Amino acid sequence: MMENPAYSFQDNRATSARKIPHKSHLILIGGGSCSGKTTIALAIGRRLIGLKTVIIAQDSYYKDLSYLPGQERTKVNFDHPDAIDIDFLLSDLKKMMAGKPVNVPAYDFVTHTRQEGNLCVANAEVIILEGIFALYYPELLQMSDLKIYLDSDADIRLARRLQRDILERGRSVESVLNQYLETVKPSHQAFIEPTKKNADIIIPGEKEFDKVLIMLNGYLQHELLSS
Repeated sequence: MMENPAYSFQDNRATSARKIPHKSHLILIGGGSCSGKTTIALAIGRRLIGLKTVIIAQDSYYKDLSYLPGQERTKVNFDHPDAIDIDFLLSDLKKMMAGKPVNVPAYDFVTHTRQEGNLCVANAEVIILEGIFALYYPELLQMSDLKIYLDSDADIRLARRLQRDILERGRSVESVLNQYLETVKPSHQAFIEPTKKNADIIIPGEKEFDKVLIMLNGYLQHELLSS
C-alpha cells in the first residue's frame, strides 16, 4: 500500500498580503511508533493561520529496498535509525527551507519501495517533520526551531500499531506482534526513548491535546509571525 502522509495548509489571503523575504521554520515532532505524532502535527498545522505550513512524514524517507529480493526486505529493521535515508531527507529539507520546490516521495510499506509522491512543497513558511527519529539526528536538531516529543504509554502505542498495520497494511496479528517484540520495542528503548532529552516540549500522548495546542499556538504565532 502506497503512503504519502504529507499535508499542506495555507491561508491565501494572509500569505499573499505579507511581502516579506522567504524564511522557513522547522518544527520536529518525535516519539514512539503510534504515539500520536501525526495527530498533533495536523492539529498544529490547522492552527497556524497566516502561515503556509506543510507536514512531512519521516516515513516517506525510508530507504528504497527495491534492490533486495522480496523476502530479504521483510528482514530489515525499520525501527533502526539506519533505515532512514537521512542524506536524502536533509537534502530535501534544506531545499524546502530555502523556498525551493521539492516533490515529497511516497513509501510503499507492502513492497518496501520508495516512489515519486504527489505533493510538491514550495515556499513553505513552516515545515513540520514528524517521525520516530525526528529528534535523533544532530543535523535535524541544529536546523530546527522547535522540538516536541510525544510520550505515550507502550500498551497504547501497541494497540494503535496493531490496528494500523492490520487494517491499513494488510498484516496479520502474529506478524505485527513478532515485529514489535523483536525490533520495535528494543529499538524504542535504545534509540527513540533517549531522544526525549532533545525535546523543548514533552507532551503526554494519551491525554487530550487541547490545552497544549492552545499554549503552542500562542507561542508559535508570536515566534513565527514576529520573526
